[in-house]
Amino acid sequence: MSNFGFGAYNTLNPAKITTPTSTPAKPAAEDNAVAKGASEFKAAVQKAEQAAIDTAVSGADPHAMVEALANAEMVLETAVTVRDKVVEAYQELLRMPV
Repeated sequence: MSNFGFGAYNTLNPAKITTPTSTPAKPAAEDNAVAKGASEFKAAVQKAEQAAIDTAVSGADPHAMVEALANAEMVLETAVTVRDKVVEAYQELLRMPV
């Protein structure tokens, strides 16, 4: 069999494609800032949802609901800002001359 691929990289790179014999160790979730941020985002949204449900169903403290919703809004705005910065950085990389 030939090692010819249809992608530009596979066509230009004569190296053979090999499968790794062992899988590399994945970093722990607490070491990864993106995973930590995503888990905190998920927790804040779930807390806000639960506070809203508790207030609607059992008449729980509305101040706790407002606080949880404000926290979820702040976390969402932070996530959107980080996403915008990542997209902006990617677009800058695309504009760089090769």
